[in-house]
This record gives sequence, structure tokens and C-alpha cells, in this order.
Amino acid sequence: MRVLVAEDDRALRDVLERGLQEAGYAVDSVIDGVAAESALRARDYEVAILDWRMPVLSGVEVIERARGAGVHTPILLLTARDTPTDRVQGLNAGADDYLIKPFDFAELLARLNALQRRPALRLGNELYCGDLRFDPRTQQCSVSDQAIGLTMTESAILELLMRRSPLVVSREAISHHAWQQTYRTAASNTIEAHIARLRSKLGASTAEIQTVRGLGYRMTER
Repeated sequence: MRVLVAEDDRALRDVLERGLQEAGYAVDSVIDGVAAESALRARDYEVAILDWRMPVLSGVEVIERARGAGVHTPILLLTARDTPTDRVQGLNAGADDYLIKPFDFAELLARLNALQRRPALRLGNELYCGDLRFDPRTQQCSVSDQAIGLTMTESAILELLMRRSPLVVSREAISHHAWQQTYRTAASNTIEAHIARLRSKLGASTAEIQTVRGLGYRMTER
């Protein structure tokens, strides 16, 4: 599961990164609103955590822009502002939940889990390409109604390719989506191995993963 953390306070950002990684999340972290908006537009996250007060663009402004661009990622807004007016403003902007600083980390994890359990906030309906089916909610994959077993990394790569189909997805985008930040620089050769295994598992599916030389990969129907 991948989460975006947008927080300009380095100490709090470090705490969030460590705690979320220990809880099993892959974490992308940014320090300002512009970077947060860019990340939300470019990648699919299970959930995002945004600080209200950030440089350049506030968390509320990021949420408004992201929702206006059709981004449906569940968003938890962090802030020290705790008046009813503030809460209403944040929720009306498109935040899905609201947590007041200082907070207990266990509560933050519980809220993230709750956001991901809400049916309306899940990643979306089943993805299709030819006879290939993938359900982001259950991580179940099938070809011609025959179940295909995938690892978590393979599932992440397949989901990204199917969501972007028939567009080309760069190796960098795949690396960002499927691997921890600390492994990204070493993931280039590994991507090819995972793509090869995916192709083998998809077998005679009418969907295929094409290599676009110098650019990346794309999912298309034969």
C-alpha cells in the first residue's frame, strides 16, 4: 500500500515516514503543496496525508485543485486549527477526514484504515483489458475467469499499467509506484524481471504488456 505524506515540518515528516513504513506502507514524502499536487495527479495512492499549512500551496488548496482534476484519493488533513469553521472548510474542500495536532499515531493509523475500508473511497471498480481482469479492492487478477496469483509488487505494476492503458508508463513511474523510495535508484533492472514474470503469468491473455524502447511499457489488447 502506498501513501503520500505532505508535511513541511521535517521532524514530524520523519516520524510519519518511519511509523507508516513500520505499519507496512510504502511512503512518498514531499515538503510543499506544489509537490503534493503534482504527486497526487501523477500517481495512484491508497491514501494521502496532507498538512494544512505548507509552503506555496496550503493543504486545502492542494485538495481543491486535486479534486477539480478528478483525483479521488482518500485524503486525511493534518492541522492545529480546530474550530468548527476550520473543520467545515477543510471537509468542504474535499478532505475525507481531519486530525488535530498533536495526535496519537495509533489514531492516525486507525483513521487511515477506516478511510480505505469505505467502499466509496476505494481505488475504483474492476479494471479490464481484453480477457484480463484486476480488482484493485481485492488485488484479485484473472485471465478468462481463471485466477492468476501475483505478488504485491506484480499487482502494483499491473494495476498502474491497466489504469494508464493504452498510454506508455515510464520506468520511473513504475519504480515510484511499486517500490519504496530507498530502492528506487536500484529498481531499474528489477523492473524488467518483474515485467517478464507478469508476461509469463498472463500467458495467452488477449492483453499484453508491450515494451516501448526508451520510454517504458504499456498495456494493450492484442
